[in-house]
Amino acid sequence: MHPCVFIIFSLLFLCFETTTANQLAAVGGGDDNGTVNKCFEKEKDALLHFKSLLQDPSDCLSTWTAEQDNCCEWSGVTCNNQTGGHVTELDLMDCGLVGEISHSLVNLTYLNYLNLDINSFHGTIPAIIGSLTQLRYLNLCFNNLNGTIPRSIGSLTQLRHLRLSYNSLYGTIPPEFGNLTNLQVLFLGDVGRCRVENLDWLSPLSHLEVLFMDGISLAKTNHWVDVILSLRKLLWLSLSGCELSQVMYPYSSSFLNSSYSSSIEYLSLRNNSLTSSMYRWLFPLTSNKLFHLDLSSNMLDGISKYLGNLCSLETLFFDNNPAVVTFPDFLNNLSGCTSLSLQRLYASGSQFTGSLPDDIQKFTSLTGLSLSENQLKGTISKKLWELPNLTYLELSENSLQGFPSSDYMSNLPDIEYIDLSSCKLGPRFPKWIQKLKNLTIFDISNTGISDTIPLEFWDSWPSRLSFLNLSSNNISGKVLDLSSNFDSNSRIDLSSNSFDGPITNVSSTVELLNLSRNKFSGGISFLCEVVHGFLVILDLSHNFLSGQIPDCLWHLKELKVLNLEHNNLSGRLPASVGSMIKLEALDLYMNDFSEEFPLSVKNCTSLKSLNLGANKFSGNLPVWIGENLSGLYVLILRSNNFSGSIPLQLCQLASLQILDLSVNHFHGTIPSCLSNLTIMVQQGFSQAQNLDPNNPLIIYSYNVDHVMIQWQGTEREFIRSNMKLLRSIDLSSNNLTGEIPYQITNLDQLIALNLSKNALLGKIPLNISQMKNLLTLDLSRNKFSGEIPSTMSQMTLLSYLDVSCNNLSGRIPSSTQLQSFDHSRYEGNLGLCGLPLTKKCPGDEESGIQHIIGESEGEGIDEPDVWFYIGGAIGFTVGFWIACGALLLNRRGRYAFFMFLDSFEDWVYVKVVVFIANLQKDEHR
Repeated sequence: MHPCVFIIFSLLFLCFETTTANQLAAVGGGDDNGTVNKCFEKEKDALLHFKSLLQDPSDCLSTWTAEQDNCCEWSGVTCNNQTGGHVTELDLMDCGLVGEISHSLVNLTYLNYLNLDINSFHGTIPAIIGSLTQLRYLNLCFNNLNGTIPRSIGSLTQLRHLRLSYNSLYGTIPPEFGNLTNLQVLFLGDVGRCRVENLDWLSPLSHLEVLFMDGISLAKTNHWVDVILSLRKLLWLSLSGCELSQVMYPYSSSFLNSSYSSSIEYLSLRNNSLTSSMYRWLFPLTSNKLFHLDLSSNMLDGISKYLGNLCSLETLFFDNNPAVVTFPDFLNNLSGCTSLSLQRLYASGSQFTGSLPDDIQKFTSLTGLSLSENQLKGTISKKLWELPNLTYLELSENSLQGFPSSDYMSNLPDIEYIDLSSCKLGPRFPKWIQKLKNLTIFDISNTGISDTIPLEFWDSWPSRLSFLNLSSNNISGKVLDLSSNFDSNSRIDLSSNSFDGPITNVSSTVELLNLSRNKFSGGISFLCEVVHGFLVILDLSHNFLSGQIPDCLWHLKELKVLNLEHNNLSGRLPASVGSMIKLEALDLYMNDFSEEFPLSVKNCTSLKSLNLGANKFSGNLPVWIGENLSGLYVLILRSNNFSGSIPLQLCQLASLQILDLSVNHFHGTIPSCLSNLTIMVQQGFSQAQNLDPNNPLIIYSYNVDHVMIQWQGTEREFIRSNMKLLRSIDLSSNNLTGEIPYQITNLDQLIALNLSKNALLGKIPLNISQMKNLLTLDLSRNKFSGEIPSTMSQMTLLSYLDVSCNNLSGRIPSSTQLQSFDHSRYEGNLGLCGLPLTKKCPGDEESGIQHIIGESEGEGIDEPDVWFYIGGAIGFTVGFWIACGALLLNRRGRYAFFMFLDSFEDWVYVKVVVFIANLQKDEHR
């Protein structure tokens, strides 16, 4: 070798060796003692900038500080020797972080794993994310990201996993996704309002094994079935809610001759409005590899016979298909080798008719069967009870009968879940229940039982039951023991029966206890036995319980709902009530409690609903109600002996939507600051009233969160589900004086205002018409004077008005629904005149004012108006019967419609009242 060449190579080697040694020293990678990696300053700064844009309420990033020099030791950060100590992984899953994704991440050039799942990141996905070309895993699921998906993601050609689900994105899925040829898992389900107009970009993803696109519109993606079949490694496919029924050509003309064999094992096509014509393209997507098939929430009128030959199918969902299907025919079409493999059949909320036939015996592997909310009737085949592996059975909301004897039920030794609610099980209490020794969940509510429970029933399942529901029957007798049968966090509902006697021996592990609407008597000292603090919901309302609340509530740390209304309880509330720091609803309505406002409630700062009505509480209202109970949305103190003035601090309750201080002894003026009740000036549904909507226990609360208020002259019950629109103030039957503060009229979302039976004076505010959503206004039995403001003609929703027994004068404003109210609503005002009163106003006879009110009587109607009314009537009739016909023929729609009616019963009632008032107004025009 030439000497010059040798020297040059020697110098290069020495330079390389020195540089490498310096880098290893910097990151600790070359230390024989195994010192940890030390991150580069550039990457540390990038991470600190990333943190600076975020809120971190959980202190997940508490170790991320400039003082902590080595970012490789920060929580969620991983460095790797193979990259020279660079940051390679950032895992911040479920940290509760709030803010935007910083562009500084672009400086983490060696990053191959980024997981920001389950946080509250908002803003857009930064386009610079495409610069992180080493990424193999990217998870942005369960955030609040919006905007479009950046096309730059197509540059991440090393990606194996991409998860963007559960955000608020919109726009078209970028076709650049087709560049991600190494992708194995793609989660795009429920990303927001996204669509795909062409699925060709999927074809190059030959390594794809999992594809979730739920909620993305595929309405314009012709030949999508061909594309899916080209993905030879695809195992899991979910296309729920993708508008597949709108696709004109789901497959190509060459599709039927295709030799492709599907590899799909998991397939979900739920909520696509598919009809049975889909079975012709479903066939090639199914094979004997398929173990899970979801066809729920479609328009299917049966099951295709070829699905009965899927020899690996274990789970079939067929819920909420509204077409009428006979259940024996349905089973017959599944009676091939599928009958031997099928383990779980869920078909609730459909239109199955017929009975449970003997063919059920063919499904020997069946472990779970759900047929609730169908139209099954007749006798249940005894073969059902011979299925050897059955552990889950749900037949509720049917008309089935003919349950077998106790001896027969011993054939189901392993069954754990039985729901027979609303079946025809009574009138005798089924003794065969005691044979099922492994029961954990048992529901026979509303089954027509009118009998006593055998004493041995309560000893049948020691420490196993987690849910027992016997409600809405007529079961009588005593409940001897609720302590030994129940598992941890158990739920017991014995409401709406005829149980009597004292309540004793309640399990310390119970989470929900509903004994309401029975005949229980005696005290409630059993609460002192519930010592482990699992109790979340306790409803003892509508019984004959008496005595005082025992002062032993210190351990009920988890209690959120306490309902003791309609009993005979008395005395004062114990101090230990204040220990229930998670209490959200306290209802003591209609008892005999006394003493001053309970000071112990001051510590219950989580309260949202407080109802102390119809008792004998007395004294002044403490100012701490507004200061400590800031989350209140319901405050009901009606029918007590409270006195003093209304404290100004109540105005701090910004979420208050129901305020009822009626039938007390309050005096002084109405606080003008009530206009600060901001929920009464905000449009839309109130959110404050939800009692922890994420808590699954709420579905078992059976409306323990409710109120009784005076509504248009009568007492009416509003339950939690239909209180969203209710905003009411009732200060009636007190000793209030002074004028109505004009600031009150700023509460433009208030729908009920009752100031009757006070000593208020002055004029009705001229700007009262600002309260445009007011449905009920009661100002009767006061000392108001002057005229009824003419601006009240603009209050078009007003359906109940009472201004009787005041000193009002002048003409009742005309051309409004004010004439439609009964004359008694205006009587007791000597100076009032005009309709609907019989007293005429001065000059009425001379000026013919009566004809002005009904001026259309003597006028003809123009021909265009005639055709307008005729057309409107015809349109209304046709539209009405189209809607009704759809409800009659479409069970799913009918079910959803009536569920809606149930949820908003009172709201619908209010709207009907308004509609009738408007009709009456038109009659007087």
